[in-house]
This record gives sequence, C-alpha cells and structure tokens, in this order.
Amino acid sequence: MKFVDEALIRIAAGDGGNGCVSFRREKYIPKGGPDGGDGGDGGSVFLEATDNLNTLADFRFQAFFEAGRGQSGMGKNCTGKGGDDLIIPVPVGTIAYDADTGEQLGDLTAHGQRMLVAQGGFHGLGNTRFKSSVNRTPRQFTPGTEGERRRLRMELKVLADVGLLGYPNAGKSTLIRAVSAAKPKVADYPFTTLHPNLGVVRVDAMRSFVMADIPGLIEGASEGAGLGIRFLKHLARTRLLLHLIDIAPPDPDTDIVRDARALVGELANFSPDLLARERWLVLTKTDLIDPDEVAEVRAALIEGLDWQGPVFEISALTDVGLRPLTGRIMDRLDEVARPEVPDDDEDDGEEAAS
Repeated sequence: MKFVDEALIRIAAGDGGNGCVSFRREKYIPKGGPDGGDGGDGGSVFLEATDNLNTLADFRFQAFFEAGRGQSGMGKNCTGKGGDDLIIPVPVGTIAYDADTGEQLGDLTAHGQRMLVAQGGFHGLGNTRFKSSVNRTPRQFTPGTEGERRRLRMELKVLADVGLLGYPNAGKSTLIRAVSAAKPKVADYPFTTLHPNLGVVRVDAMRSFVMADIPGLIEGASEGAGLGIRFLKHLARTRLLLHLIDIAPPDPDTDIVRDARALVGELANFSPDLLARERWLVLTKTDLIDPDEVAEVRAALIEGLDWQGPVFEISALTDVGLRPLTGRIMDRLDEVARPEVPDDDEDDGEEAAS
C-alpha cells in the first residue's frame, strides 16, 4: 500500500430534527391541547485512533463523510430519533486541522483515543414546549440547528522512540532491517527510501523500542529539494535521533565532514526544536574500510562537528556493533522515561534545617 501521510476531507455532522406542531384529538376529549414532540439531535463526527491503520491512503478514495440527521418530532409528544454518530478510524499519530482556519483540533496519540471534529445539530422544540396559561393552543415550534460542516486536513506523524537521520544510502534501511522485523527495500546499488518505515527493536524479552526510518535528506532540502524534508515531521515525536554517516561513500572525493555539517544545517532550517533533540553519531559501513581509516574519519568528524555526544561504529551487514548500540539506546530511553525521585536524605536535611 502506498504510504500517505496527509489527507484533505470534507465532513458534515447531522442536522437536528425539527419540532412538531400537533394537537391531541380524541373522540371524547375535544380540547386535548398541544402534543407536538421535540426533534432528535443530529449525529456528530468523531476521529478515532486505531493501531490497525498506518497510513491515510484510504482517504484518497473517499473524501466526504456525513453523520446521520435527527428525526423530526411527532404527535403524542413523541421525540424524534437522534441521528447516528459517525466514527472515522485513523492511524495513531494523526493530527487534525481545520483546513480553512488552520486551527489544530486535536492530536490522537493512543489506540482508542477519540476526538470530536464536527458537532451535530441540536433538536428543535415542539409546540408542547410553548403552552402556558395564556397560550392554550400554541402553534410555535423551532427548527433543528444545522450540524457543523468543515474541511478537515489530517496529518500523520508516526510514533517512534528513535529516528534515523542521514543522507540517502547512509545505511538507514539496512540498519532497521538488521535490528527489527521491518523489511524496507535495500540493494547493492544507490537509491533512496520513498516512505517512512517503522520497526520494533526487541532488546530482550521484556524491553523493546520503536525505530523510524525516513527518506534521506539532501543538501537544499529545507528549500524543497528531494523528499526528506517532507518526512522530517515524522521525527518530531522521537526522543532520540541517530545521525547515520556513511564513512565509505561510493564517491571517494566526498567530503564526509562537510556533508555532515550540511545535514545539521538542513535540520536547523527545518526545526530548531528538532536540532536541539538528543542526537548520537553512528558511523556505518565500517566493514568496507580498514580500522585505521575508521579511526581517522571518526576523529575528523568529532573535530569538524565539535561533537560532544556518543559515537558508535557499526556494520549492519555484518552485525558488528549493533548489540551495543541497541542496548545503549534502550538504557537511555529507560533513563528518559524514568521519573526523578527526590533524595530522601536531602529532604530530611532540608526539614531539619527549617
């Protein structure tokens, strides 16, 4: 299935049913009085997140959704039936916007989470509601109100703990294939991934994390070149970024340090918040060059990027360095998720001092 991460649809909530004008008429009750019932409420439109979907592709074929209309009121004080609500399933990670105003309506980040995107119309009142001591035969009623109608723009940001960032052919797809059950296309010739891939990396029986592979960036991506900038939003929810660098590029004249700096610049142009996220360097394809050359490239990158964070050397093809990398990632994610517990000794000392 083609990966689609944006969709534009039209939605319409149901109108409320009209109130009824009716009078009770029975053989031995000549003045039965008003008995017109209220209408029913119109159905509302909801989005509901589900793990069973991972793309917005279905909305390319159906672009209009409408909830049920409320039934009008009836005689004998019978209230009209309410319109059926419409629940639209969407992938977890979907953000909904009003396409006309740009207002963000909500963000669905958990399976089963539901969001109201169009309120159904309210019911009209029947003439029974208007009877009084001075108005014995009311002929007033109110119509039901219209349900909300809007154009809805949906945007999917995949949910992952770790995001892979790098140029095309840096080894991102090969890495995610090696450490998870994800099967993105890889080959022994240059090409780029065309859509994001998610893989669950299981470190042991009880611990795992989700890794996201996005299309590679190229220089000038922040001005619209290539595909990667379109998919960078999928890294917005990640807690850790792995900056993959191919230390054995096909072109021997490639300046690895300059390219690494350029990618950092593209990241900064796209989102300063994403640039500030914790990022680790991962040197890939170390099996293709001598260990001495690997050490030279590593030293040049650390100096050229003024790098202070962790640096890993891996070969996803030969399974070298993968276990230490995934283990360190899992430990770091556990640290980030673990709440800070105050030191009991410090608290006792503060109480004693006060």
